[in-house]
Amino acid sequence: MTPIHELIASRTSRSGYLIPVAVLVALACGALSGLAESSAQTTSDSSIRELGIRLEKYDYPFEVRWHKESIADREFEMAYMDVTPKGESKGTVVLLHGKNFSGAYWERTAKDLTALGYRVVIPDQIGFGKSSKPTDFQYSFIGMAASTKSLLDELKIERATILGHSMGGMLAARFALTYPELTEKLVLVNPIGLEDWSVKGVPYRGIDAWYQRELKKSAAGIKKYQLESYYDGVWKPEYQPWVDVLAGMSMGENYPQLALVQAQTYDMIYSQPVVHDLDRIKPPTLLIIGGRDRTALGKDLVSPEVKATLGQYQELGKNAASKIPDAKLVLLDGIGHLPHIEAYDRFLTPLNSFLRK
Repeated sequence: MTPIHELIASRTSRSGYLIPVAVLVALACGALSGLAESSAQTTSDSSIRELGIRLEKYDYPFEVRWHKESIADREFEMAYMDVTPKGESKGTVVLLHGKNFSGAYWERTAKDLTALGYRVVIPDQIGFGKSSKPTDFQYSFIGMAASTKSLLDELKIERATILGHSMGGMLAARFALTYPELTEKLVLVNPIGLEDWSVKGVPYRGIDAWYQRELKKSAAGIKKYQLESYYDGVWKPEYQPWVDVLAGMSMGENYPQLALVQAQTYDMIYSQPVVHDLDRIKPPTLLIIGGRDRTALGKDLVSPEVKATLGQYQELGKNAASKIPDAKLVLLDGIGHLPHIEAYDRFLTPLNSFLRK
């Protein structure tokens, strides 16, 4: 198969976005047997249903609106939710999702923040959730920050607390660096990018390799990853929706389009760490860090000795807090990559305190 990064042509899918000819040819030839195998695995679980690569068949907890953005004479759609409190607002909080999620997983956080008097804006970044899924697109954190600012400009929001989790934490940090005048406060919840994986010895994995891995995604594989990486082997029923959504997106005929987007964003994450810029962050910053977290890109590519040095969040959090000029660290011992899912009260209490100051 021709590597994805060497594409010389493309074709339009039913959803109106571009799918590489190489992918379509592979489909026609049956070369994507891994995709067919993973689809069979997901459909064998009666709890999983096809949701579409833009989550067309998945209902969000709040009304979904659309921010239209024109880039290089092409129009893209950014889905977002705008949840307003009763009475006068104390301010705006923007919630930025991680790579394996959409804005929907902020439901409980948004409900509580609005009950506390805050307006909450929850975008799906381009390439994620219900937003457009272009494949011939330059994915970058500074570009995502610009798209988020464009949304806030449309909503006439001049100052906001920017809160990001995981990949969203990388984006939140980049937003604060790029638009400090818009960033009233910054909250980073187990952000990735607090270490430079290439410097630590993780070799580069090309887009085509990521793409082939994505095609093999299955519900069983997603749950196994989340169980081991997020929850330390302890599964609870409230974790299941975030398996169902990922698996449901991977079941349709247009999934190769999303797989390529996912591959491109993995490349973005690897090549654009924020750790080198932490000392330039100006707004007051709260780091909420689950100390059990061991998330790191490319752990499967390195020796056990190197692997043991990666994703040590109890140390990464301390290092980040020491570099950011006005930072407070809340270290949640025994909690993994998703504090707002695994230990919600321990997440909300310091967040509420920080917002009230």
